[in-house]
Amino acid sequence: MEEKKDQAYFRKLANQLMFDLSDEEANAIVKEFEVLTKQLELLDAVDTEGVEEMIYPFEEDTFFLRKDEVTHVISQEDALVNVKDKIEGHFVLPKVVK
Repeated sequence: MEEKKDQAYFRKLANQLMFDLSDEEANAIVKEFEVLTKQLELLDAVDTEGVEEMIYPFEEDTFFLRKDEVTHVISQEDALVNVKDKIEGHFVLPKVVK
């Protein structure tokens, strides 16, 4: 079985993703991960011998699903009427990634 994941493990991962975890957050993640691990162990214990794999979740044809139909279209001008900053018909947003 795999080694137990502790606060240090999740703090290292968080650091690699360029954010910090408080003690409270790290403890919560450890507990959630333990629950997830137990759930995965339960799934691993299910006997699937002889069960055919499903490629598609519906066994019958999906003809009953509605067709996508355009019903209400607004103009680009109407869509941008309340936009503070726009360039060539596009929203201008502040940069969020360094």
